[in-house]
Amino acid sequence: MNNPPDISQDPSEHEEYAHNVQKHVKGYLVVGGLLLAFTAITVALSYVDFGTRKANIGVAMLVATLKAGLVAAIFMHLAAEKRLIYRVLIFTGLFVLGLFWLTFLAWYNPIVR
Repeated sequence: MNNPPDISQDPSEHEEYAHNVQKHVKGYLVVGGLLLAFTAITVALSYVDFGTRKANIGVAMLVATLKAGLVAAIFMHLAAEKRLIYRVLIFTGLFVLGLFWLTFLAWYNPIVR
């Protein structure tokens, strides 16, 4: 018969785990600060005219991509994942770009023009 686990274990066994959590919390706070800074940059850039509406949207998408990359890398833990996750992520990105390309072709319809 198995013995139940001992609940009164030495707390020093978990010291490394607690230290590791503090390291992650600091990283989360830094990324949270960066996200707030990028949000402020987004708001500031919304008042700048880059010449055309497409240029304005392009700059906004660039800042949004940086923010999404931070969220994916840190909060979704992609920075510490294995190769399989990156392969799936790259395939998904290529699939989305393909869908964007199809939308672009349907929108501008280069065959008729």
